[in-house]
Amino acid sequence: MIDFGKFMYEKKKKEKEAKKKQHTMQVKELRFRPNTDDHDLEFKTRHARGFLEDGDKVKATVQFRGRDMLYTEKGEELLHNLADELSDISQIESKPTMEGRRMIMILTPSKNS
Repeated sequence: MIDFGKFMYEKKKKEKEAKKKQHTMQVKELRFRPNTDDHDLEFKTRHARGFLEDGDKVKATVQFRGRDMLYTEKGEELLHNLADELSDISQIESKPTMEGRRMIMILTPSKNS
């Protein structure tokens, strides 16, 4: 026979310790415009690399305003370039898709990293 109160205390203590050690995956968002400059793209790519190395997902968004809607292929090219730069540590969860005036792509950390 064991003390049930002591058993429950030990069980809760173990659960609390396990919860401390787990990492919840967050979604970090990066926003671009279709005419984003190369340097700005490199800067944001470094941020995305850090997020992916920490185990978070990255949601890359290209925002189109006004006449920018004419350059949707430019935005898609920008997202593909981002995915190529990060292909060593990530994989594409969802390909670039238009949602209203935004084009969205989601990257997740690779299993092998």
